[in-house]
Amino acid sequence: MGRNENNSGTDIALVAVFAALLAVFAVVPGVPVPGSSVPITLQTLGVLLCGLVLGPWRGALSVLLYLLVGFAGIPVFAQGSGGLSVFASPSIGYLLSFPLAALAAGGLAAWFVRSGLKGRYLWLSVAAAVGSFLVIDVAGIAGMMVVAQLDLPAAFLANLPFVLGDAVKCFAAAAVAVAVNKAFPVLLASRKPVSA
Repeated sequence: MGRNENNSGTDIALVAVFAALLAVFAVVPGVPVPGSSVPITLQTLGVLLCGLVLGPWRGALSVLLYLLVGFAGIPVFAQGSGGLSVFASPSIGYLLSFPLAALAAGGLAAWFVRSGLKGRYLWLSVAAAVGSFLVIDVAGIAGMMVVAQLDLPAAFLANLPFVLGDAVKCFAAAAVAVAVNKAFPVLLASRKPVSA
């Protein structure tokens, strides 16, 4: 077995394991938000971990695999939902942004690590915050505007209850990623998936 075959096998295993981890985070019961059908869940923590630990490409692929499994009807989304009916849910903007959030957080994390900047925890927290606030929250607000027919101020206010929890998840994801990347620095290596 050649080096590329070993790398491909490792990549596939990592993508599958992190997709499964994300599914576990998603089905942990969420915290209901008064006046909203979108609960506070650990999904975003899982998305950020995919990017910060695996890097941009494997992180995004693991989240994409998770979404494909959910869209296929397996109940791996928050509140045990799955299937194409989630496209009618106000949370669809959040879900659809997940691969891009993992890509952004992972890409920034890999760049920060390669740059040799001191304060890895701080920089990985920044990478997580970009994925969370600039990708997931913005897409979530847009999704609520389209599906729930909210105007921008109302959608922005509907997203506010998630902000504090998202900040905590950014710091938690960075802490886990620092530990994992210290033990396994090759995981964050920024390489594109090996093509067949």
